[in-house]
Amino acid sequence: MRLLIDSWPCPGPTGQSVEFALSFDRGRDRRLLIVPPLLEEMNRTRRMLATTMRELDARGIDSFLPDLPGTNESLQSFSAQSLHGWRTAMALAARHFAANRVLALRGGALVFPNTLPGWVLEPVMGATLLRRMLRTRVLASREAGRHEDSATLLAQGREEGIELAGYYLGPALVAGLESARPLDEGQREIRMTELGGSALWLRAEPGEDAAQSVRLAQIVAEEFDA
Repeated sequence: MRLLIDSWPCPGPTGQSVEFALSFDRGRDRRLLIVPPLLEEMNRTRRMLATTMRELDARGIDSFLPDLPGTNESLQSFSAQSLHGWRTAMALAARHFAANRVLALRGGALVFPNTLPGWVLEPVMGATLLRRMLRTRVLASREAGRHEDSATLLAQGREEGIELAGYYLGPALVAGLESARPLDEGQREIRMTELGGSALWLRAEPGEDAAQSVRLAQIVAEEFDA
C-alpha cells in the first residue's frame, strides 16, 4: 500500500474548510495521529515522518499526518492561524480518523490532542521556537547590512504580525507562542538519544534519517498496547 493523501473537514477563521493528511489506512485497530513540528521544523522533518509512517504500516499500525491549517496544501491563510485554532483542528483530525494514540513532535506538543495516550518527541516551549526564528532574522538582516533587534521585532509581531522563517505570523500566533508550554499529560517523552543521530529539525535543509525512522516506529509499535 502506498502513502495516500486523505482529506478531513475542518472549520477555519472564515468558515468551513477541507484539510489534507498523509495516511496509511487499512482499517486496523491500532490508529496513530502524528502531529508535526511547527513552522520551519515541520518542513525539515516531513520526509522523516513519511518514512516513519511506512515503517509503522509494516508493523500493523495505521497512521495519519494531518496538515496544520494554513500549511502545505491547506487553502487557509497562514497569517490567520493561532495555536488555539491548531489545537481545535488536531482534535477534529483525531476524531475524523478515529485515532486511539498520538505522536507529537517538538512544537506539535503545543497543539496535540492530549486526551489521547501516546508519545511526545523532544517537546519544546513556544517561546524557544519564537526566539530561534527571531535570532535567525536578526542575523540575516545583519549580513544584509540592516539593523534589526529581537525586542523591536517581537513588539511588532505582537501588534501587527511579523514574517519569520518564510511564514507571516499574525499577532494571535505570536502571542500564543510566547506563552505556550507543551500540553503532555502522561504521554511518554522520547528523547533524541533513543533514536540516535542528529536532530533533523536543526539542519539547514530538509532531510531524512532512515535509522531514526525505523527506531521511532519500533518504539511506537512496542509500546502501543502497553
